[in-house]
Amino acid sequence: MLNMTKVAVPKGLSVEGKRYLTDHGLSLIELDSMASDSIEKNAGDADGLILMTDPFPNQTIKQLPNLKVIARHGVGYDNVDQNFMAKAGIWVTITPNANASTVAETTLAEILDVSKNLTSISDEMRKGHFEYKNTHMGFDVAGKTLGIMGYGRIGRMVAKKASGLDMKIMIYDPFVKESEDGQLVDRETLLKESDIITLHMAVTPDNQQGIGKNEFDEMKNSAVLINLGRGALVDQTALINALRTHTIGGAALDVFNEEPLRLTSDFYQLDNVLLTPHIASNTKECMARMAVDAASEAVRVLAGDNPKWPVNKIETGD
Repeated sequence: MLNMTKVAVPKGLSVEGKRYLTDHGLSLIELDSMASDSIEKNAGDADGLILMTDPFPNQTIKQLPNLKVIARHGVGYDNVDQNFMAKAGIWVTITPNANASTVAETTLAEILDVSKNLTSISDEMRKGHFEYKNTHMGFDVAGKTLGIMGYGRIGRMVAKKASGLDMKIMIYDPFVKESEDGQLVDRETLLKESDIITLHMAVTPDNQQGIGKNEFDEMKNSAVLINLGRGALVDQTALINALRTHTIGGAALDVFNEEPLRLTSDFYQLDNVLLTPHIASNTKECMARMAVDAASEAVRVLAGDNPKWPVNKIETGD
């Protein structure tokens, strides 16, 4: 039924996802790069596309006349204009159930890392600076307040897993009415009282670069910001200044406005920030789950069915 129907995928897509597509009769176009020019050049006849974090410009669809579905390999979809795609008759889907637990685990790993300065002390030890630890002591998380901004699947999982660390948990999410794992508070309270703040919101016009100078001024000067959500949630220039001037105590960043983060970035000159290259869901198990879930959405749409996890709506005329 789907023979000769083509799906463009990243060459590095988990084998489980590729197998799911081929087992359902789809042909693969494997791309070394998912940049728009590469897609246009090598996948002009694609019926479906599995997209990771690369930007997908609206005009790219002019070169893909057969395209019916863009299946995001992940939860965020700020790299594709779902409303524009809906008007063009193209479904945009996500994989909402595949990565929440893994991202929550990575969030806790980064919290524990920065609280004990594990990476920085290890790096200095390798240079022979064994006494570095004496001037860069960590802090206990027990008894501290963890502020979770955004209480969707990932935020809820972070609260659940963090509840065993003897931390007080505060939650800010204007759309949530109750929580079993923490105290719902307003935004100002969370900013002022949290020792660690972790961001798990989707990017919207209202919150883009919403964590900036004013927010850093409200935070404790010992507070740590954790961002495994999206770089666009934070004013990076203001964050660099807050870290440099010790307006806040530190940060752990897994996402940036531009990825990969250029080696000329001022972030690399700071010793109070942990930098990781977008690894929040970077486990074999999670990558396999996301690949299969994204592939299953492509299969559904290309078989003539509606997707299970769309973020836009196509008018079918039924």
